[in-house]
Amino acid sequence: MTGDVVNDFCIQAATVNGSGSQSSNLVITKALHHMGIPVAAKNVFPSNIEGQPTWYDIRVTPQGYQARKRTVDILIAMNPATWERDAANVRSGGAVIHEAALPRFGEADRDDVSWYPVPFARLARERLDAKPDLRKYLQNMIYVGVLAELIGLDPAAVEQGVRDQFRTKPKAADLNLAAVRIGVDYTRENLVKSDPYRVTAMDGTRGTVLLDGNRAGALGSLMAGCTVLAWYPITPSSSLCEAFIDYAERYRVDAATGERRFAAIQAEDELAAIGIVLGAEWAGARAMTATSGPGISLMAELTGLGYYAEIPAVIFDIQRVGPSTGLPTRTMQGDVGFVHTLSHGDTRHPVLLPGTVIEVYEDAQRAFDVADRLQTPVFVLSDLDLGMNLWLTAPLPYSERAIDRGKVLDAEALAQVTEWARYRDVDGDGIPYRTLPGTADPRAAYFTRGSGHDEHALYTEDPDVYEANMDRLRRKVDGARTLLPAPLVEESGNRVAICAYGSTHHAVVEARHQLADRGVETDYLRIRGLPLHPAVAEFIARHDRVYVAEQNRDGQMEALLRQELPGELADRLRSIRHFNGVPIDAEAISDPLLAGELAQREPADHRPAAAHHVPVA
Repeated sequence: MTGDVVNDFCIQAATVNGSGSQSSNLVITKALHHMGIPVAAKNVFPSNIEGQPTWYDIRVTPQGYQARKRTVDILIAMNPATWERDAANVRSGGAVIHEAALPRFGEADRDDVSWYPVPFARLARERLDAKPDLRKYLQNMIYVGVLAELIGLDPAAVEQGVRDQFRTKPKAADLNLAAVRIGVDYTRENLVKSDPYRVTAMDGTRGTVLLDGNRAGALGSLMAGCTVLAWYPITPSSSLCEAFIDYAERYRVDAATGERRFAAIQAEDELAAIGIVLGAEWAGARAMTATSGPGISLMAELTGLGYYAEIPAVIFDIQRVGPSTGLPTRTMQGDVGFVHTLSHGDTRHPVLLPGTVIEVYEDAQRAFDVADRLQTPVFVLSDLDLGMNLWLTAPLPYSERAIDRGKVLDAEALAQVTEWARYRDVDGDGIPYRTLPGTADPRAAYFTRGSGHDEHALYTEDPDVYEANMDRLRRKVDGARTLLPAPLVEESGNRVAICAYGSTHHAVVEARHQLADRGVETDYLRIRGLPLHPAVAEFIARHDRVYVAEQNRDGQMEALLRQELPGELADRLRSIRHFNGVPIDAEAISDPLLAGELAQREPADHRPAAAHHVPVA
């Protein structure tokens, strides 16, 4: 590799979970942001509390790409257990900053990378005025100083990053800055730079913040008027609930009286959590829960109750790898087919599919309005990558939208009605009118039931009444096709297109640039909700081949598309699947798509027999 590589590389910190490295990595991320350099951070961490390997990727690009990069340019190696493998993964011409005590042998004995041995443990022991148990954490901050000196991080930006990270602990900030300076000084005195990577200030982050999707979802729920949270802790959704409680403690407590105007209930399990949410919504509050795949499984029966008894609810599913316990701290889009029809019998639920931090925030607000308008449970599908990692984003806009409670009859409205029936479709849209408990009119009362009922909410097992009721429910949810956000379309008349949803979007952005550089121009459609908007089929009809990129093994969105599309359009679909648990990278899309297009150009008798599915593990 010749010449400097400026603001376009990936740093990987390979450390041990529970060693305090997260603070160090966040300082680097924030320092780069303060320098105006677009940055993307990905944390790949184990499901135990302490002792297992963890990797933190920090990527900088002038273009502001937010997807994971497949290759590592600079490795910070602090974990003896993964040292050899980590060193082997560094690209030729890269750099390795490592604990000097780690031996170079096997795959770690290479001559095509720059080696920077640093005695981190000894430096922490000899030069830091701190208690012994703190030194193991502070030695990670020493590598911040080493990296900063090697790549040219602005010292002021590093200090700002440290003070941001320890904003409530000024003494801790000073101690960590001392550790950074030890790393800087050691590098200046003992290391000679021989790699090409460096950074220089840009103006690429003006008007942006670093924020994770879970915190955005919590704030959006608060802005929507949510006053009841019922939850059971589970990775990766817990931080959304914790953030909601933090915000509610600040903004839902009367300053004069100290009265708490919200309820946050940690239930005994996910069954209880969804039950509390349905009860609160039935009583007139706006209520939510957040969970992941295993919790969704437990919520199935009561979600069906919400669908059939027509009770609003908002459920955040921050997806992780399944099935069963699966890989609790890895990301996936594995629940999309499950939640859309969750529960036994014929059920179908509106599903929002945010792909950015701002969309999580806005979809959180939208979900409560849709749940109230349709009187049904609504899912917001995020994932671990979007939910827990920091993203470069514009600030969240202050919402001016009015809260939409849908068809709710108060006493004054009831007085104008000759006859009211809870489950009667008056307007032809499948949505009945409802009342809330406590409405001062004797006609407001009705019996809420999950068993067979007629339009007056009276028990019945009449087959014709049941069939009519189920048809009405289907018609009601079909209305969500245009109530949910329309798909986002980027179209220039190309015959080949990519279809994606959720956090896969960021890999698609980069993959389209890669494909264009290799002579394959693509259009792009991003699905924003289920049931599918009519514009989805219209887009597919305008293209010869549409590659559906998603992060699951079985091509769940492609299967949903095939169920709804006529055969001629379904045959235009191709499936690209990434499902190894780490966030999808651009090559996971561009490589199989390019292979598919090359196969398409081959003579028919030389093509593979089946080219529709191109799994990417």
